[in-house]
Amino acid sequence: MKKIILFFVGAILLPACSLGQFIPGAGPTPTLAATSTTIPTDVPTSTPITPTLTFTTTPTLVGIKTATPTLESTLTPEAVTPLFMLTPNTPTPTLQMEGFLSVSISDKEFYKGSQCQPTSVKLVAQVSDLVNSTIVDLFVRFKSKRTGATGEWTRITMQSIGAGTFTHDLVPEDLKGLASFQDAWVQYQFVANTARSREVGRTAIFGEVLTLLDCNPTPTPSMIPTPTVLKP
Repeated sequence: MKKIILFFVGAILLPACSLGQFIPGAGPTPTLAATSTTIPTDVPTSTPITPTLTFTTTPTLVGIKTATPTLESTLTPEAVTPLFMLTPNTPTPTLQMEGFLSVSISDKEFYKGSQCQPTSVKLVAQVSDLVNSTIVDLFVRFKSKRTGATGEWTRITMQSIGAGTFTHDLVPEDLKGLASFQDAWVQYQFVANTARSREVGRTAIFGEVLTLLDCNPTPTPSMIPTPTVLKP
């Protein structure tokens, strides 16, 4: 290949030299410089650099089932009708009992006359000061259930039965204004005193606990005897 190239180069330069010799005024024949036979260096082959890819593997769980969320249903509570109603336990205000441990009555009703029972009611009071409470007075009066009008107070000295306890059997005739009140409340109050009439105890007025009723007995039908018919 190199020889062919040198041949073509010589063929081109030889006519040029001949023309120089015959052209008048031409200068000296130039001397051909040695032709360099440079061997081209191979073009370096570029090696592409492939970037190293880093892969992060995601582990795949085998045999595990993804839980499917379950929709929770919201229940609307139905109105429940109570079987019964409860009444709150409202405490009853405590009445004044200064100087007394307890008071009581045997019945809440008694009657005028003798045909209805009971015709009396026993009241009992127990004092807290056994030394100084030597006398206990019972005060009673009527109060109309219809109008609220009250009668005059009656003072009754109760009987001591010992251990600071005093009693009295109240009958309708003990109260003033008996003829003016029908089916009325009997209000009562206890007052404790010393032997010198110095007050050492007093209860509140019991206003609507005891009732005096009019006796209206129901007539008992009489048995009419059936006549006996005599046969001849």
